[in-house]
Amino acid sequence: MAGKRKTNPAGSTNSYRGDVLRVLGALKVATADQIQRIGAPHLSFRHADKEPPSKRKQTRTASHTGALSDMRKHGLSENGGSTGGGDSLRNLTPKGLEAASYELRRPAGEMGSTARGAGSSGASHPMSVNETVIALLRPKPNLARLADDPPHVQAAAQAAVDSPDGIGIIASFWTEVPLPATGTWNTPGKGGAQADLVLTAPQDGVPLLFIEVDNCHETPEELADKLEKYHRFFRRKVKDTDGRERPMWRTRWNAPDTWSGDSAHPPVLLVFNRLGERNPNLTVPKLSELTSHLWQGQRHKGYHLYDGRIPIIATGLKNLREHGPDGPVFLRFGRDRMQPLREAIGNPRRETAEAHAREEARTHQKAHQAKMRRAAEEQAAKKAAEREARRPVCTGCGTEFTDERWEAAQGQAKGWDTPKESHPHLCDGCKHAAVAAAHEANRQERPEPLPDWAKRKHRLRYARRPRCAECRATFTDERWQAVERTGWDALRPEARPTLCGDCDRRYVTDVRDAWSDEPPHGEQDQAVPEQKGDQHKGTSWFSRLRG
Repeated sequence: MAGKRKTNPAGSTNSYRGDVLRVLGALKVATADQIQRIGAPHLSFRHADKEPPSKRKQTRTASHTGALSDMRKHGLSENGGSTGGGDSLRNLTPKGLEAASYELRRPAGEMGSTARGAGSSGASHPMSVNETVIALLRPKPNLARLADDPPHVQAAAQAAVDSPDGIGIIASFWTEVPLPATGTWNTPGKGGAQADLVLTAPQDGVPLLFIEVDNCHETPEELADKLEKYHRFFRRKVKDTDGRERPMWRTRWNAPDTWSGDSAHPPVLLVFNRLGERNPNLTVPKLSELTSHLWQGQRHKGYHLYDGRIPIIATGLKNLREHGPDGPVFLRFGRDRMQPLREAIGNPRRETAEAHAREEARTHQKAHQAKMRRAAEEQAAKKAAEREARRPVCTGCGTEFTDERWEAAQGQAKGWDTPKESHPHLCDGCKHAAVAAAHEANRQERPEPLPDWAKRKHRLRYARRPRCAECRATFTDERWQAVERTGWDALRPEARPTLCGDCDRRYVTDVRDAWSDEPPHGEQDQAVPEQKGDQHKGTSWFSRLRG
């Protein structure tokens, strides 16, 4: 602790010094009260019960005041006079701006000036600019830092957290930005403007917004002249790094090509703080009339086109502070109603009309697709019915062909090596049966190779294996060889060469049985018919032939 106080006598922490660098780096000049409200808004709730208000303000800004004191010791900040209310103004030194560039993650060359001497006349305009930033930011307290505070403090902080959000963070704002109509960014020429504020918060729906703050000291003509300079700057084109000409402002800031479908210039917000003698309620109508050629769009099917125009919006600092950017306190020139900031910047009527047109187009497309789908289904059903009418029927069993069998029968099977269909009029089952039958017939009709003994015969009675004339059984090799014997062989030829071995033996047996039971010739004629019938039942076919 002793070492820390030796380096930072006021006992400041890195967190509070970082708040100072970020706020002063963006705003250039501010009071400790404004730094605290932006960097540590939870302190406003922690010390809300202290009285009087001066004591409360001193207590909640003590941490940042100590940080400013330590930074002044290190040559990072300095006092820059005081406001009309007596608050000390603080600004950064060149060394402090360099340190702030790291906190804001900006190039050091884009940090701008130190704003030294801004407090010589009370800095009423810079203070109004800072209050505009706070009103747009609407900083939310960190509830984790109030975990040990009384319940009523936490409840008040929770209500602030639940209120509508602001736009951007402190690093989203740039102050005193030159808009050169001639010259360069670093050395702008004459005839250009200087924006009080530039807001870049694409994450919150505001990709680019130029802000002018008026303390009601300027006339409508002076404000119109400033807007003319804006228009001149927006139209200026320079060559980009790719050699193509682009609007100069696009070489520094990123923004979409269109806002709500309009190829318009970036919007300009006029914030009126009623410190001067001029009434903004009278200034705005006059200013709108003087600048109509800058903002007026072309009517088109229920909405306006704002291509090449500047969306100019006006609001009061009091209303902005009370309602924030989401409140209906913004009036866009050419419209007759107040809107939230994002709606005022955009073109809601065009968005609605185009959304309606897209919905109608989608509906029409869906209807057309449904119609085409129905037509395709009807055509497919018609083709399917016609195809079913042509579906062949098996000539064998009468069954309709399957799709696969039909394609195969028509020769539509894929593959160059697919064999030709052999039975195009049969279903798969009948085809398999027919193929099996044909195979069996071919197998039976195929000539059997001659045995070795037959090959040695010069002449054969049977050129192939014979079948029995009685039972149709094929001859065995022995029987075939036996019936092929001729009178020149060692064995005598077979007496019944048309019978197989079994039938030949049965024949011999039947003949023997028939002759052994033959009665004398006289008794045969006197036999009783019934006995003859019984006798025939027990005899063979050969004995029946004899009877």
